[in-house]
Amino acid sequence: MSYPIPESPVEVLFEVKKSKFFAFAAYTPDRDTAIQYLAAKREEYPDARHHCWAYLLGNPHSPTSAAMSDDGEPSGTAGKPILNVLQHKGVGDITIIVTRYFGGIKLGAGGLVRAYSSAAQQVMDNLAVKEQVTLSKLIVKADFKHEQFVRHLVTEHQGVVEHCDYANVVTMFLALPAPAISNLTQLCAGQGIAVSQPD
Repeated sequence: MSYPIPESPVEVLFEVKKSKFFAFAAYTPDRDTAIQYLAAKREEYPDARHHCWAYLLGNPHSPTSAAMSDDGEPSGTAGKPILNVLQHKGVGDITIIVTRYFGGIKLGAGGLVRAYSSAAQQVMDNLAVKEQVTLSKLIVKADFKHEQFVRHLVTEHQGVVEHCDYANVVTMFLALPAPAISNLTQLCAGQGIAVSQPD
């Protein structure tokens, strides 16, 4: 099943009572990437008081993982509002970080919730998305004369050749969008090319 993911990183600046909230959103396919993204923003803005964040990994309608952090703000006033925005946007594999510079005027718990929600909302409003297509694995065993034919089919179907083993035949390890598999299998069968799915 495909779902929308961020196309490219985006950032916005949101100000409330002299406090500056820099909101960032980016594609993060796994937890390690999300943590690296956070580390990069901490490095970029080392003097900020707070780097609050949330991520949603996998299909947004049934995420494989979700997490958040208030990073020193009062409990529930930052990470949760950011995650709430993410959960209502239907975009997967995404991290939002909101970096705050305190402006000297306290916002109170309600004000913080509104500010972090608004910052997350604004960065999502500016986010371009694209479809994440799930790729399925295939193994093709073919004569050398068929290698270019198979490569051409894979490219036509928006797939990738991940690896090839050359012995008495060429064994090609492919990743293809699920809807393309039956079509490619039929075209290969017509040429006497064996196609199988890995165990």
